Amino acid sequence: MNNVRSKICGITRVEDALAAARAGADAIGLVFYAKSPRAVNVQQARAIVQALPPFVTTVGLFVDASRCEVGEILDAVPLDLLQFHGDETPAQCEGHGRPWMKALRVRPGDDLEAACQQYAGASALLLDAYVAGVPGGTGQSFDWSLIPARLSKPVVLAGGLSPDNVAEAIARVKPWAVDVSGGVEQAKGIKDAQKIDAFLRAVRRA
Repeated sequence: MNNVRSKICGITRVEDALAAARAGADAIGLVFYAKSPRAVNVQQARAIVQALPPFVTTVGLFVDASRCEVGEILDAVPLDLLQFHGDETPAQCEGHGRPWMKALRVRPGDDLEAACQQYAGASALLLDAYVAGVPGGTGQSFDWSLIPARLSKPVVLAGGLSPDNVAEAIARVKPWAVDVSGGVEQAKGIKDAQKIDAFLRAVRRA
């Protein structure tokens, strides 16, 4: 039986969060990064989280946010997990009272096991495509062979995943979880319920 977890990221609307939950997503991602076309404000995020049924993990995505900014959002929005997508040091990721994972944009020559050791307090590493100047959400995939077969941290695979390639990605990488945003959208920040359903069915079949 396949136990790969799934996260639908870049949720901006209550109806998209509910579509993800109904389709069986384990988690939804809320982007607290103003430069992203999928950014949400505190009011949007609160409405989305309050509408979710139980047992759906809420993940807050941050890019080089100050400790004060993260704290203010956590005071207002009940997030379960934090995702740091910038150049944060381990010290900047820790101490928020929530489990967290560190996103890395993978390039040839990267030592991902060294990153596991550097971010020892992380619950997982999220591995995404490297695109210069863009912290994530590019919709581009990367060479999955750059990921070692055995890492000491769970891997959340992101970057260009879609209903068409996620089964292959799972077969090749064997990640703990997969993370999709653009691959299940009709427009940036607007999800497509049918694509979400197709993605999650492909994950379950993989």
